[in-house]
This record gives sequence, structure tokens and C-alpha cells, in this order.
Amino acid sequence: MASTDLHDPDAYVRNGQYDVDRHWRDLVRQRRLYTALSLGILFVALFASLWFANQTNAGKFFDRLPHFFDFAGGMIPRDGWEVWRALFDLESPYYDGSFKYDYPDGRVYFWGTWYVPEYIHKMVETLNIAILSTLIGFIFGFLLCFLAATNLTTTRWLRFVVRRFMEFLRAFPEIVIAGFFLAIFSLGPVSAIIAVSIHTIGALGKMFFEVVENADMKPDEGLRAVGANWTERVWFGIVPQIMPNFLSYTLLRLEINVRASTIIGAVGAGGIGEVLRLSISRGHEAKTLAIILLLFVTIVAVDQLSAWLRRKIVGDQAFQFGA
Repeated sequence: MASTDLHDPDAYVRNGQYDVDRHWRDLVRQRRLYTALSLGILFVALFASLWFANQTNAGKFFDRLPHFFDFAGGMIPRDGWEVWRALFDLESPYYDGSFKYDYPDGRVYFWGTWYVPEYIHKMVETLNIAILSTLIGFIFGFLLCFLAATNLTTTRWLRFVVRRFMEFLRAFPEIVIAGFFLAIFSLGPVSAIIAVSIHTIGALGKMFFEVVENADMKPDEGLRAVGANWTERVWFGIVPQIMPNFLSYTLLRLEINVRASTIIGAVGAGGIGEVLRLSISRGHEAKTLAIILLLFVTIVAVDQLSAWLRRKIVGDQAFQFGA
């Protein structure tokens, strides 16, 4: 049989095809095994999490779970137009002297009878927190990233210190940092700006130095050959080719910071999140739905604008995989 195979090319083909089929079946079995193990681990983790939640909630987690729909049903206002009245601070025919229908009291007057509705004013405040924090994060992330890049900073201890510093900045969630600064600066947007800025510096700094490490070093070599110093090599040789990616990451981070600023506001750091927490805790259905509607429209608008700007900056090829 062995001698026949030596002079029979078809035998090699058949044996090779058999080996490929057998290897394919082995891979399929292995993938099924890994899938089953992963699902089993996921099920155990989910069960353990639910059990822990039930125990920490004094055994009431599963008992209260069906009442979720009762809460959602309680958010339906008595009149659909109340949502729009709450959104634009218009007088309500149901006003009874309580906070539930005191929409005009939230108006922010800026000239005569002209005013900005309270929730739109708070939404602008949240956007200001996100934009300012993103700008601060961009500036400091830009300055630190070159010191953390292997291809630009040959001093190992300096790279180590800068990288660990940026890891420390992004190690804690924004809401934890905000809680710390709220204890120092009291309530207000200042704590939110500091918290989001700190986390943004660490996050953007990491993404920036990874972009720098993948930059083409030929311009740097040319500038080095003509006697340029380190700053000149970075500014004229590296920055022009990496700036589009820097701006794209910054816009992406802005989308994240808008959401983070909303969440931080719920702990007293200003913005739309603070009034959302108050309206939910007081059971004001129209106000809650008005804020949720405004949040949805704003976040979608920011996401679409950011995506459009990033497409203009880095080109359509960066979006073809997400289409």
C-alpha cells in the first residue's frame, strides 16, 4: 500500500483531504466544547450575581422584581401634553400649588420676558461640563502621550512614571472621583468638571501614545539628520500625521463624557442628572419623561455630529467596518 502511494498522486490528495477533514472536525468539536464551557461559566456567574443581589437586598430582590413594571406604569402622566409643558416650562392646567406642576418656576430669564426652559438650561450645563472636560483632557493627554511613547522617549523610567500616572488617573470611575471632590467643593458643576477631566486625561493619554507608537518614523529620522531637536521632531515630524486620529479619539471621548456628566449630576454635581434624580425621587412623571426625552435627543444629536466630524477628519475608511 505504501509503494502504491508513492506512485499515485491521487492518493496524496485523498490522504491530504482526509487530514484536513479530520482537523476541521477536531476544531468544530473543540469550539463546541469551549462554547459549552463559556455558557456554563456565564450561567454560574449570572446565578451567583442574582443570589448575591437577593441576599444583600434582604431577600427582597426577586420579590420586588415584578414591581418594576408597576414603576414604569407609574411614570405615565395624566395628560400627554404635560411632558411638553414640563419641557418648555409652560403653565399647567393641573397646577395645585405643589412642585409637581410648577413648570414656570424653573424658567431662566435672560432678557425681559425671554427665557430658557430649566431643563434645556441644565442640558446646556451638562454639555459645557463635557466639552470643557474633554478639552482639558485633550491638552494634558497630548502633552503626556509623547513622553509615554517608546519610539520618542528612550528613558525607560520616564516612560514608566508617565504611563503609571495615566493609569492612576483612569483607574477610578468618574462618579467616584466626583464624590471625593464633592466633599471638598460642595455641590455644583466644578466637581464634575474635575472628575471627568481627570479620567479623560488618563483615557486619551493612553490612546494617544498608542497612536504615536504606530507613527511613521521616517520624518523623524530626516529631521534628526538635519539637526532638529526633540521638540521640533515631534511637532513637525509626528504631530501632522497623528493629529487626525487624535481629533477622532477626542470626539469619541466627547460622546462618552456627555453620558458621564449626566450620571455624575445625579450625585449632586450639577447638570441635567441632578434634576432627573429629583424628579424620579418625587414621582413627577411629566418632568421625568421630559428630561429623558431631552437626554435622548441630545445624546443622539451629539453622537451623529461627532460621527460626521470624525468621518470628515479621518475619512470614510475608518467607518466601513461599522456600517
